[in-house]
Amino acid sequence: MRWALVKVSLAVTAMVVIAFAVPLGLVVKEMARDRAFSNAERRGAGLAPVLAITTDRTELEKAVATTEDGAAGRLAVHVPPAVPDGQALEIGTRRAGADELAATRTLGRASIAEVPGGYALLQPTAISSGQVAVVELFVPEGEVTNGVATAWLVLAGVGVALIVGSLAVADRLGVRMVRPAQRLAGAAHELGEGRLGVRVAEEGPPELKSAAVAFNSMADQVVQLLANERELAADLSHRLRTPLTVLRLNAASLGSGPAADQTRAAVEQLEREVDTIIRTAREAKPQTTPPTGPGAGCDVAEVVRERMEFWSALAEDEGRLVRLAGVERPVRIPVARPELVAALDALLGNVFRHTPEGTAFSVDVHNGDDAVIVLVSDAGPGIADPDAALTRGNSGTRAGSTGLGLDIARRMAETTGGDVRIGRSVLGGTEVRIWIGLGGHRPGGSEGRRSHRPARRRKASRR
Repeated sequence: MRWALVKVSLAVTAMVVIAFAVPLGLVVKEMARDRAFSNAERRGAGLAPVLAITTDRTELEKAVATTEDGAAGRLAVHVPPAVPDGQALEIGTRRAGADELAATRTLGRASIAEVPGGYALLQPTAISSGQVAVVELFVPEGEVTNGVATAWLVLAGVGVALIVGSLAVADRLGVRMVRPAQRLAGAAHELGEGRLGVRVAEEGPPELKSAAVAFNSMADQVVQLLANERELAADLSHRLRTPLTVLRLNAASLGSGPAADQTRAAVEQLEREVDTIIRTAREAKPQTTPPTGPGAGCDVAEVVRERMEFWSALAEDEGRLVRLAGVERPVRIPVARPELVAALDALLGNVFRHTPEGTAFSVDVHNGDDAVIVLVSDAGPGIADPDAALTRGNSGTRAGSTGLGLDIARRMAETTGGDVRIGRSVLGGTEVRIWIGLGGHRPGGSEGRRSHRPARRRKASRR
């Protein structure tokens, strides 16, 4: 594209220069010729008064000799004879032919005759006898073309300068257009090779700038889609923890023997593989949008009762005391049922995984005017660094943790404008509070602390 612009500019500028320079050069040449003959005519007209007074040879020779052209041998005077058979009077060197002199007398106006070495200006002048004398002034070729070569050189220089300037401007414009296009093409190749962080500077012509903006937006979308895929893989893998927890607990009750040991080893290996998948996939945070449309959401009380029935069997096997409150009546929330199930299973799975057998836990549901609060509490050792535990991918808070269980609950709450907080429960261990907004209002610090107190005092029932 760059060289194409340069070639087009060269062709157009060259045509323009030729179209103007050639006629202008011819005009300059004609002006120089006119100037030379006008000066010669003016100088030759100086003898007209002398010829009007006298035709005496001596007087005319003196008059011719006193002129610059006469002294240089370029001026001649041709006087016709006074009588038909008389002799013509000629002073100076004649260069023009007899026919050209006769034609000038007949026409009665100045004429130009081409002679060796230049031109002869023939100027008729009336004399006292009534006849017409001719003053011949020789104009050398160099005087006719004086200054023409210089003018042509100047025109050629200006034309070359215009062509060079247009080529430079076309080259700069080409670079301005080509470089953004090259950067865009290079970035597309790099993105295709897997370098997802590549972006293009949004500069250049408006069209290329728009293309760069579109490319950067596309690259961001590609990164986001890949992050969402990894996040989905991590979340789906994390949901496998619920059946894995059941398998692990059931395997622990199989007793001893080769088959039992093999079963426990297989469960442990499967659990390690799931952890590996989660750690490999948890690179980026997905963009989740809350459910919309008629019928979106679920009954949190029904979901909690259902999941507690599932976990109560395991809790009974491990001797855990289970408390449930606030689920006596329906409580609608703007959360899809699978998302709420995944969040509850993640939190309850953490209780079984990270607290000793026999540790009590409870689930409370509190329904407010603008939010629903779900509290998952246990009597375990607690979490030393709650802020770090809420950081996605932080596995340092508890041994063997991938850090995604709390993140699943947090993202579910944030889709409604809520959040998740960790504190100390009345049972002495960890309390995870899930704030689910009903109207898109984010909770304040003091409001959140006050709102869940009544739920703890509700009468609990054994499951």
